[in-house]
Amino acid sequence: MTAHPLKIDIVSDVVCPWCIIGYKQLRKALEIIGDEVEPQITWHPFELNPQMAPEGEAISEHVARKYGASPEQSAANRSRLQETGDRLGFAFNHSPGMRIYNTFKAHQLLTWAGETQGSDAQTRLKMAFFAAYFQDNRDVSDEDVLLNVVADVGLDPEDGRAVLNDPDNEAAVRSHLDHWIEQGISGVPAIIFDGKYLVPGAQEAETFVNVIRKVREKAMA
Repeated sequence: MTAHPLKIDIVSDVVCPWCIIGYKQLRKALEIIGDEVEPQITWHPFELNPQMAPEGEAISEHVARKYGASPEQSAANRSRLQETGDRLGFAFNHSPGMRIYNTFKAHQLLTWAGETQGSDAQTRLKMAFFAAYFQDNRDVSDEDVLLNVVADVGLDPEDGRAVLNDPDNEAAVRSHLDHWIEQGISGVPAIIFDGKYLVPGAQEAETFVNVIRKVREKAMA
């Protein structure tokens, strides 16, 4: 059986817990499918909170303000995330003082990593940003924090600093953000297979398996 090259575009934000859950479910699906496909993953930017103040906002206040969630609803959601994350091998660390931040600089670095270093490096950086935020409770809007993570995954932090200070890069990433909004994406994760088949949200692995096999069948027909 010839492996079908499968283009996978993932639109997500690094402060979106369901984005890491969705990716873990996707990886589980790809393990089930094995050598039926050859995945080519690209991460694309989406800002859940583009107007977020530099100091960020307490998660409890943010969820209540933005989504109208009660403390009880928030606690239930955290418990569900914790259970799902544990099952998929990603341990969330919800500290009482956790804050949510603007993520534009993180997207600048992710876009740079993908364009200059390729898919594997971009995915390593994305996973490290997820871990920095959800497990280590670090400020992923802070330039020094981000560049430390860049160095941790083996990329050049000075090149990363140049990216963050490049107005052309800023304009290009803002254009990428606008593109996905223009495509009608208003929530993440949004996972697009072969540039045509959109699967919204953090679906179960079995759902991704079914979608990927149908996409492969159509491509091979």
